[in-house]
Amino acid sequence: MLHSAFVPNNTRIIARIGPATEDSLLEPLSPRSIVLSVLLGSHPPRMPVGRILEFTSLFDLADGAVRTALSRMVTAGDVVNDDGTYRLAGRLVERQAQQDAGRHHSTNDWDRTWWTVAVLSDRRTMAERRTFRAWAIGARLGELRPDLWLRPANLEIPTELPDVLITRGSIITGVEQRLVAQLWDLDGLRARSKMNRLALDSAAARLGDSDDRSLADAFSALAAAQQFLRVEPQLPQDLAPHVAGDDVRTRYSEVVEVFQTRLAQFFAGRSADRVSTTAR
Repeated sequence: MLHSAFVPNNTRIIARIGPATEDSLLEPLSPRSIVLSVLLGSHPPRMPVGRILEFTSLFDLADGAVRTALSRMVTAGDVVNDDGTYRLAGRLVERQAQQDAGRHHSTNDWDRTWWTVAVLSDRRTMAERRTFRAWAIGARLGELRPDLWLRPANLEIPTELPDVLITRGSIITGVEQRLVAQLWDLDGLRARSKMNRLALDSAAARLGDSDDRSLADAFSALAAAQQFLRVEPQLPQDLAPHVAGDDVRTRYSEVVEVFQTRLAQFFAGRSADRVSTTAR
């Protein structure tokens, strides 16, 4: 089943975003981002090249541009070409799991403890630093300073990373609300949440039209929401009231269901056209 997803060009945590507007959320996506997004949203994450080209036609992309993007992604190790069917590879398989988790709010109660994650090694390659940062962002941790990340323990986090010290305990001194404000830009998160909700509402209204362009617009809105949900920290309510990430999750689920139905109809229509052309 296809879910809309998004591959952000910048993996920097959304904690330090600036003011959000609906236009800034829906900037045009590159061929690479569109292809990776549709693969990240597919379960299992693979798709024949013909179906990929049908989908990207919604964005008025030339087949040559899409094939060039696919070739570069194979070279980069982002996808594997299995006889004309492209599937996610490497780190993007983990990215899909993180994005899937972002669509579901944790029901874990908070016992007032915190996760603290500190890097032990002081000699790491740039690739190792990037790997750790991607892991920390995927775990919805906030960066207090380089190589020191924290979050309330209302969510579980992976604990298998080597050369990392992970502890869980209470904050003894300091004000937790102040610490949260250091780790995340709450005003920015609230603004981004509101703009994503507005964009999803607009996409839902347009999906009622028969115009195929509404599918591309809805995909962009869903992509922006997915980017937000992937890194939205899902903080306890008493630490971050009014962030409203759950409002975006709920609306995302509603819109993506309609989107999937419309997209299936689009693909069915394209298949019918091919059969009709062949018959002639």
